[in-house]
Amino acid sequence: MKFDFTKEPPEIRYRLLSNFVGPRPIALVSTLGKKGANAAPMSFFNVFSHDPAILILGIQKRLDGRDKDTVANIQDTGSFVVNMVDMAIAEGMLICGLSFEPGIDEIATAGLTKRPGVHVPVPSIAESPCVMECVTEQVIDYGPRAIILGKVVHMEVREDCLDDQGRYVNADAYQPIARLHADNYIVPDAQFEMKAPPIDTIIPVSATDQSGDNT
Repeated sequence: MKFDFTKEPPEIRYRLLSNFVGPRPIALVSTLGKKGANAAPMSFFNVFSHDPAILILGIQKRLDGRDKDTVANIQDTGSFVVNMVDMAIAEGMLICGLSFEPGIDEIATAGLTKRPGVHVPVPSIAESPCVMECVTEQVIDYGPRAIILGKVVHMEVREDCLDDQGRYVNADAYQPIARLHADNYIVPDAQFEMKAPPIDTIIPVSATDQSGDNT
């Protein structure tokens, strides 16, 4: 099947992109607003750069065009925290994603624990295996969506999630869940290692040597 994205409506584009680009990591984003702390899960999220250390969020606006609390809080404070999600806090993440009335503390409602930020005024979630405090670098108003770039200024990882040297992930302990399609998620419990073959064992094919006949 072929889909012309210049003609397909937004709901079709969303369904196709979110179904086939996966798994997508989940950021449980905590922010601080005038009525207290807020947390919301985002699966349009990833690491964008390491130098500088930049994370990226894509947040859809409300149906009436207003910014969601997460975006408004990020613009007000210039900071946010990305809390990675594993199975231990998966249900709490889902609760944080529900549409509560303003003034409700999603973190406490989800049974999770706030912990003061180190370099930002925003609290992190103590139960998260990895938290990244960010200062806002740029908020791009891109039609019905806000694209947010945040610079990581502090990262805290639960000790058992690192190897003995504190350099690499301990895959037995750190298993963040990721979004697939609809209400389907995945954990990396079947990891395997792949290494590229040595380049000197590969016979290169020059683009100018090809006839263009692929039959």
